[in-house]
Amino acid sequence: MHTSQPEPPAQLTVEISRDLEDIVPIFLDNRRKDIQTLRQALNTQDFRTIQTLGHRMKGDGGGFGFDRITEIGAAMERAAKLEDHATIEQHVIQLEDFLKRVAVVYK
Repeated sequence: MHTSQPEPPAQLTVEISRDLEDIVPIFLDNRRKDIQTLRQALNTQDFRTIQTLGHRMKGDGGGFGFDRITEIGAAMERAAKLEDHATIEQHVIQLEDFLKRVAVVYK
């Protein structure tokens, strides 16, 4: 019996201005750190922290060329205002997935 391996998730290529080459890796690393903070905040029902981080991602994502981070941040901020635990959890998973798959190309 042959079992097939699941396909690896598709890479997401994002083109970023070469002017941001020094700070984009730091920005992305900070978003990876945010995932742990968001999970901890979810565990303690700290919706204020989630709302703040979502708002920050909404504002910063597009400026760095990551529109998907802006979208996730905006949705997370809305869900935190509603204290919607399940929706926030889905957005954290989406953010984590995006960060695992994103590949930056500097132009």
